[in-house]
Amino acid sequence: MKFRYAFQKIVDLKTSEKTQAEWTFTTSVGVLRDEEASLATLFSEKKELQQHLQEEAGQTTTVSQLLLYQSYLDHIEAKIREKNRDVRQARQTVDANQQVLNAKLLEEKVWATARDKAKEVHVAEVLRQEQAALDEIASVRYRSGL
Repeated sequence: MKFRYAFQKIVDLKTSEKTQAEWTFTTSVGVLRDEEASLATLFSEKKELQQHLQEEAGQTTTVSQLLLYQSYLDHIEAKIREKNRDVRQARQTVDANQQVLNAKLLEEKVWATARDKAKEVHVAEVLRQEQAALDEIASVRYRSGL
């Protein structure tokens, strides 16, 4: 007798939800990595500009050049602040998606465990029925052999 779990569609749904949560989590981790890489690029750009300014300090530069450099440095710092906000938001998204994934993993595990227990009960019942049939056959053979 083949085992058919009455709630198999729910188990399949929970597995599908878990898979979707894994994809969402993975995507959010990728976004976070991209944001962090972009932030690192901005910091690198700022450092290069500061080094360039230090090199220019020994040379004669005009006030307009210094103002231009300062304006560009201010722009980079503003972009860094904005990117820091983006990184924080991406981290929050990753954390939220991690919580959703953990919940989906737990739900799937609960339903899979229930299915496994139901299968164990089914197997035990089939074995009991088979043993009863074998006992009946043995009993009939014994009686007919008397």
